[in-house]
Amino acid sequence: MEKILLIEDNAAIRDNVAEILELANYQVLTATNGKEGVAMALEHLPDLIVCDIMMPVLDGYGVLHMLHKNKALQKTPFIFLTAKAERTDIRKGMELGADDYITKPFEGTELLSAIESRLKRCAEIKQDTVTGLHGLQVLLSASTGKDQLTLLKEDRNTNHYKKKQSIYAAGNRPDHLYYLLQGKVKTYKRNDEGKELIIGLYNEGDFLGYNALLEGGNYQEYAEAMEDTLVAVIPQKDFEQLISSNPEVLGKFIQMLSKEMAEKEQQLIGLAYNSLRKKVAEALLMLDKKYNTKGSKHFTIDISRENLAAVAGVAKESLIRTLGDFRDEQLIALKEGQIAFLSIKKLAALVN
Repeated sequence: MEKILLIEDNAAIRDNVAEILELANYQVLTATNGKEGVAMALEHLPDLIVCDIMMPVLDGYGVLHMLHKNKALQKTPFIFLTAKAERTDIRKGMELGADDYITKPFEGTELLSAIESRLKRCAEIKQDTVTGLHGLQVLLSASTGKDQLTLLKEDRNTNHYKKKQSIYAAGNRPDHLYYLLQGKVKTYKRNDEGKELIIGLYNEGDFLGYNALLEGGNYQEYAEAMEDTLVAVIPQKDFEQLISSNPEVLGKFIQMLSKEMAEKEQQLIGLAYNSLRKKVAEALLMLDKKYNTKGSKHFTIDISRENLAAVAGVAKESLIRTLGDFRDEQLIALKEGQIAFLSIKKLAALVN
């Protein structure tokens, strides 16, 4: 019998929800406030937690924050039970790691359906731990019976971009989400003198342009095709409808956004403190990680020296000189604009 912890300060709601869950053949534990709920969760390790937000002593956000500090409870499905339904509140919960929101008043079947889908999703994760876009597809399929991201991508208008053609520009308002079907795309920023710094690299199967959609602002960077590229164009309203009806999708995109921010911060630290050799080595390793999807030991990529210099954050002349050194050290091979990786381990040793 699966064990559910219900944290709710309103006695009438707590008793009513507990009765519904018991009738559905769940073992139910109840707590009257957040502090008591955290203690019970640590003691009993429930299979799922249903928690109110507005509570005395410790609110629902605090409960979720405390539980995520414990490794044994980090992956426990967590459903907020609340009268609040504003997008900012939902986003805050998703950023903290909540799995779903149930807004009061609600039907018993709605709560039971949410609980069943989250438990099913959790079982799917235990069977086969997956990450990234495929992981999100597995989670959505487990909870809804449909591959929502596939539906989002299919039957869409597609745009073809030639090499160096702009996809979107900084300062523009977003009205689409982009899904890369074929090719390579870079996102970059440009200073007043026109010098570029590449801040993102995208490959087939990647979404791009979601940062501005989630933040509700303008694009902060430029996006440009690095080679002939085919992109599925998804209208903003369809994307917003999906994230509104599927908290897992919203949570996943927020996780992707957070990961991008962390990578950009690390990139800025490297630009500020790393040596020239280390900057170029890290740029090469970034390309290998992003585009060598099959893990080939003899990976080759066609990338312009201008783009590689913009990834590394160095002058083109300095890049060319350093690539020559790496070639002489038999770390890479250079031929007709292409770079062949000869020793990933030795390149990695340069940055450690």
